[in-house]
Amino acid sequence: MANKLTAEQDQQAIALIRGIALDAPLKAKSGHQGTAMSLAPLAHVLYSRILQHDPSQPQWINRDRFILSNGHASILQYAMLYLGGWGLSLDDLKSFRQWDSATPGHPEVGHTAGVEVTTGPLGQGFANAVGMAIAESHLRAVHGAKAVDHHTYVIVGDGCLMEGISHEAASLAGHLKLDHLVCVFDDNKITIDGSTDLTCTDDVPARFRSYGWNVIEAGEIAEDCDALEKVLLAAKSHSGAPTMIVLRTHIGFPSPEMTDKHEAHGNPFTAELVTSTKKVMGIPDEPFWAPEDLVATYRSHILSRGSASRIAWETSVSPEAKKTLENHHSPVDAAVVSAALPVYDAATNLATRQAFQKVIEATDGVLPHVIAGAADLTGNTGAKLSATTGFSSSNPSGKQVYYGIREHAMGAAMVGMALHGGVIPVGGTFFVFADYMRPSIRLAALSGARCVFVFSHDSVGVGEDGPTHQPIEHLSSLRSIPGLQVIRPADPNETAQAWLTAVTHNGPTAIILSRQNVPSVTDGSAVNPGAAIIKKVASPVATIIGTGSEVGTALEAAVLLETEGIAVNVVSLPSWDRFLSLSATARDAIIPRNLPRISVEAGSTFGWAALATHSVGIDRFGASAPGNVVMEKLGISAANVAATVKSAIA
Repeated sequence: MANKLTAEQDQQAIALIRGIALDAPLKAKSGHQGTAMSLAPLAHVLYSRILQHDPSQPQWINRDRFILSNGHASILQYAMLYLGGWGLSLDDLKSFRQWDSATPGHPEVGHTAGVEVTTGPLGQGFANAVGMAIAESHLRAVHGAKAVDHHTYVIVGDGCLMEGISHEAASLAGHLKLDHLVCVFDDNKITIDGSTDLTCTDDVPARFRSYGWNVIEAGEIAEDCDALEKVLLAAKSHSGAPTMIVLRTHIGFPSPEMTDKHEAHGNPFTAELVTSTKKVMGIPDEPFWAPEDLVATYRSHILSRGSASRIAWETSVSPEAKKTLENHHSPVDAAVVSAALPVYDAATNLATRQAFQKVIEATDGVLPHVIAGAADLTGNTGAKLSATTGFSSSNPSGKQVYYGIREHAMGAAMVGMALHGGVIPVGGTFFVFADYMRPSIRLAALSGARCVFVFSHDSVGVGEDGPTHQPIEHLSSLRSIPGLQVIRPADPNETAQAWLTAVTHNGPTAIILSRQNVPSVTDGSAVNPGAAIIKKVASPVATIIGTGSEVGTALEAAVLLETEGIAVNVVSLPSWDRFLSLSATARDAIIPRNLPRISVEAGSTFGWAALATHSVGIDRFGASAPGNVVMEKLGISAANVAATVKSAIA
């Protein structure tokens, strides 16, 4: 098989891609064909000449990663996955954007073979790519270049670069000198509203040079396959900095009517416009034109290139390195991690953020692929591995990432790292700043990415910093995200079990930690089922349910009630999602529905009606004062909980 297709085959393939980009949105009456049309030559060159990938083994560890950050152009990627042999069929393309199809409106990882990350919210895919490049750089340093040596390629549009997350992620990538990261900027100068002149006069090349990127201003080469290959290879071979290729394109090309029109972005071409464009391209005016011989030749070419790269890699990597690398991509052995966890006695009085650091350091020997980091709050959040060195351009084997004050970029980079595989990213910040990370957390849940988001300073117990830094609605907000495991441990033992649950979970976890010290009042057994009775009496008249630091408050309230002859059970409920996954019978055995149920949590009571009959919480913003004073003033006290119980049973 020749290294390249013929010039005629190149043009036929590009025409096929553009035809699909026209036909699928037309059939769906929905979609974005303009960008896919203009980027067809770039995608063709990437897939057929540049990318190191093998469709017969799409999860090959050392494959290049490709991300379409401007995911609205998803039909471009689907056309390539069909043409290249990743398993998509013409019927899949005909079902574009339909219920339960393999070709949803935006690319979804785990849903369509060959898709590396879930993209669509602009800028997120770009920041994911930075995370993938961090993971690759670290693994290459740890395992050697024979075992790990691949690139991450990402296409971005004007929208991606306008979103604030791109500024954070680009700055971080430039600082870390991630030279296995190649970004192609689709410079078509069009947004939905019209020309980019309406909203933006940024000098993108100057901006990226200021971040420390290598910038190649490729100019008007979007239709020249050989020129595209040359510039991509130059970017791939550059060392010492990530590369940005600025590629001038014309949205909707080669449509006679729609080229360079903002309407080409998201309004499916009419049948008449499709006909006129296909006439210019010189292909039959028939839907989903895909000559069998062209498709077969293309797939054979891709498979030949890909299998040759993979086989060469497999023969060059030592069995030991390959086994270690594969182990890092495998599920975590829960028994091994559990055996390494510390156990805390009743005399321990420790903030759960401090306990978390002790826990991750205790398991470092059995989880060597954990990479910790924080948004300039490393010591404050507990997301710290003291024995390791910092990850940097000169020390990529380091396991502590200093993200700087870049929560947006940290969250999305963690998603990229997790989806890259081989590492378990842990990232910390104050809980109130989870708002900055919410889009990334949501996409982590949608993607099933094994990220561990660590949020400390979890309540008004933060104290003097005041309401701007005191989370109120954040727990209920995170609990509402499908697929996100949320754990708020009561004490050091629950913190240890929260870590075990996070690293063995097939998806993201948010661990919510206290700033203030808390007593050790549990054995940690509530975490796995989500809840457990930690104080059980013979004939309870009510159940007090606590989470996090308020479990201690619940126990204090139970003692006060005992002095008045009122017997209550106390439940620690660190994880709603785990508890709600139990059977109704199992849930009722822990929190009987025939008794009054009083919740106590230093945050919004929103959502508690599903579990409690009465709630002690905070449905207002906090205040600046010492943490214990704020808690007392806002009703988070044993006395108020006891009074609420008495009212509930009256």
